[in-house]
Amino acid sequence: MKKNLETNGRFHSDWCSMIYPRLILSRNLLTEDGVIFISIDDNEQENLRKICDEVFGEQNFVAQLIWERAYAPKNDAKFISNSHEYVLMYAKNINEFKIGRLPRTEEANARYQNPDNDSRGPWKPSDLSVKTYSADSDYPITLPSGRVVEPPAGRCWRLSKNKFLERLQDNRIWFGTNGDSVPSMKRFLSELKFDGMAPTSIQFYKDVGHSQEGAKEVSSLLGGGYFEGPKPIRLLKRLMTLANLKDDSIVLDFFSGSASTAQAVMEMNHDSDKNIQYILVQIPETIDSKSKAYQAGYKTICDIGIDRIKKAIQKIYGEESLFKTDNIGFRVFKLDSSNMKDVFYSPDTYQQNLISFAETNIKEDRTELDLLFGCLLEWGLELNKSINSKVIDGYTVYKYGTDDLAACFGNSIPEKVVRRIASEQPLRVVFRDSSFETDAEKVNVTEIFKLLSPETELKVI
Repeated sequence: MKKNLETNGRFHSDWCSMIYPRLILSRNLLTEDGVIFISIDDNEQENLRKICDEVFGEQNFVAQLIWERAYAPKNDAKFISNSHEYVLMYAKNINEFKIGRLPRTEEANARYQNPDNDSRGPWKPSDLSVKTYSADSDYPITLPSGRVVEPPAGRCWRLSKNKFLERLQDNRIWFGTNGDSVPSMKRFLSELKFDGMAPTSIQFYKDVGHSQEGAKEVSSLLGGGYFEGPKPIRLLKRLMTLANLKDDSIVLDFFSGSASTAQAVMEMNHDSDKNIQYILVQIPETIDSKSKAYQAGYKTICDIGIDRIKKAIQKIYGEESLFKTDNIGFRVFKLDSSNMKDVFYSPDTYQQNLISFAETNIKEDRTELDLLFGCLLEWGLELNKSINSKVIDGYTVYKYGTDDLAACFGNSIPEKVVRRIASEQPLRVVFRDSSFETDAEKVNVTEIFKLLSPETELKVI
């Protein structure tokens, strides 16, 4: 949690040591057709490329995109005003990955016309000559005007003579309006091999936004410029389009910052009726107490991201949408130690003042939800399903998912409550040790579940 300053003699080495394990982990988390995007500037671009070649393999390199992040030069630049950043793009398995294509624009479609009223629709001419020479494709062509033309010097026709005659018979060769132009191939809009347009390596700000646009997006939601350098939503949407996400894909952002990725995913879901999910990771870096963000009540970068997601949900889905429906909302987790106390005393070191410590094995500051999610992690269950609670005879019972898990952490739970839980036949059920006053009651609970819900897996913490 200290800044890696350029005055540090191991500046580049420390950065490489930081990014390397994260890339190893990210590769393990990617699906076989998954792809990773890494934003980087000139300072570490060369090092990052080498690390990625080692982690992902040179053969899985897709592209090095150039993002035009600034729309005006900085006149105070010492040498050259740097107006771009890079976005490295690697696939987990290049043979499984399929690039997402961009929607066709009116400008691109306008290049296709139909001057001869061909029944197959608009088309555009394509050069009939190629550089790669072949004697079979070097022949004279007589134009409708009677003029004879040959391939340009050092080139030949794209088609052999027989193939040319076939295309000519099928009205796929164009000689110009007057029949006196060098022949060209007709490429029909209706016969394009792929849907959409092939993306280019340069991402212009007019298409994907610039850094100031990203700052304005944060400012408009939070009421102030509380975060420096956020990515614009349009850029993140473009990257997710290139990633060719499925309707149920998961987008992971290791450096979430102001949570721009979350807003981009939610906007994509809203616009395209998808159910893409996101996971954001951010170190709880503290904010300078003299900054505007701190004065506005934000103590860490995570606080900014959490508030932005709330405001983004209200903007996208409406003011009353937050937490009103099952498929809108988010959960916040933080890394912590185990819910259980550390038992490290040997019998001969126990003292009188440790007796109260041993009364319960659960730490005093842990809530029932802490215990619930701890059990979910131990069972390896996903953390994104719904949680409902109900009160049975004064005891709160949590239900996770449909019937994935039921939990009750109350003290001295009566038998009738246990039977109510067992009658719903959850796949898993968890109690705490203090839920039962005696070992006999604990054994009785096991027998109740054997009778009413024999398939249920029982855990006592």
